[in-house]
Amino acid sequence: METFFTVAAVWLALAVVSSVIAYHLKISIALVEICVGVLAAAAATRLGLFDALGTQEPWLKFLASSGAVLLTFLAGAELEPEAIRTKWKEVSVVGLIGFFAPFLGCAALAHWALGWEARASWLGGIALSTTSMAVVYAVMLETGLNRTDFGKGILGACFINDLGTVLALGLLFAPFTYRTVIFLVLSIAVLSLLPFLTALLTRLYAHRTAAIRTKWILLVLMGLGALALWSGSEAVLPAYLAGMILAGSAARDSFWVRRIRTLTVGFLTPFYFLRAGTLVSLPSLFTAPLVLLVLLGGKVLSKIFGLYPFISLFRRDRNERWYYTLLMSTGLTFGTISALYGYANGIVNQEQYSFLVTAVIGSAVIPTLIAGMAFLPRHLLHEAKARAEAAAAVCVPEPPNGDLAEE
Repeated sequence: METFFTVAAVWLALAVVSSVIAYHLKISIALVEICVGVLAAAAATRLGLFDALGTQEPWLKFLASSGAVLLTFLAGAELEPEAIRTKWKEVSVVGLIGFFAPFLGCAALAHWALGWEARASWLGGIALSTTSMAVVYAVMLETGLNRTDFGKGILGACFINDLGTVLALGLLFAPFTYRTVIFLVLSIAVLSLLPFLTALLTRLYAHRTAAIRTKWILLVLMGLGALALWSGSEAVLPAYLAGMILAGSAARDSFWVRRIRTLTVGFLTPFYFLRAGTLVSLPSLFTAPLVLLVLLGGKVLSKIFGLYPFISLFRRDRNERWYYTLLMSTGLTFGTISALYGYANGIVNQEQYSFLVTAVIGSAVIPTLIAGMAFLPRHLLHEAKARAEAAAAVCVPEPPNGDLAEE
């Protein structure tokens, strides 16, 4: 037990350092945590202490995965159904192009430029087709753009993009078995009843018991996540759908959402982003940098050349177009999941897996860094601030025992 607390203290120290660096550099905390994870892993490896970091410890993997699940749920909860309905054309077009352009482009590059076999090339195309919902939402949350129509459009397009990735992985590689059918049937049943059950629980027990709605949401997310993994799918997909379904409730009760957000961003997601950084092996990259550049360049450039003309149809401002395009060029959660799936099932070898994971993580850092430093649509930040103040003005006050009771 002493070892667990020691490892957790080291990781949380890295999280605190990341927060300080992010504040002074004025860039996203998610990106800083990834970079700090890379440097920490390199230093630990140099000192022969990499195993002491505990990157592969089951409990640390669980914390990191829980962070991804809850962050994905929050991203879905930020999507107002009405906003998505009014922007369905933009969300659908940008999301589908954002998937197909890198999927086909990177698969072709892997096969014809790098000489990978067909199955490995298709897997590479899937891994590099993603947009990182975790990174994008973290950036939206930090800037406040998640409250604007602009930010909601980006989050909606991210969902369509990643949905295409999940479907492609399942159709091309994952076996369709009775477990898949059970997962689909039970997920539809639970998600259909979720708004009613959540409203009933809120009416009967909220404001009277200790954070029962938070416990209820965690129960649903962990249960659906376990069912998804058992069926061969991924835990983050039902989490996003659950968030979307409860978006209306979340919009009406900001205190409840803030409690979940504090738990997620304050404790869980640092493990996720830092761990993603520790998976990068700098020595491996130095031995064959050209392969990495081909994969990373293929992902980012195919996204940019595929998306920018279509995003220009919906956004007139230059900074908005480039910011939108570059955030859609990121990748992390589904990309690393797809690469790990390919490695575990013998579709790609360890070397190919390493290059794919590194390219995915690189795409989480470089485009987002450029977007934040060069193309941040500052004129929309005023709108985000105004909406945040309006939301705060209508919030009900905390109950006397606010640290324990439901809001």
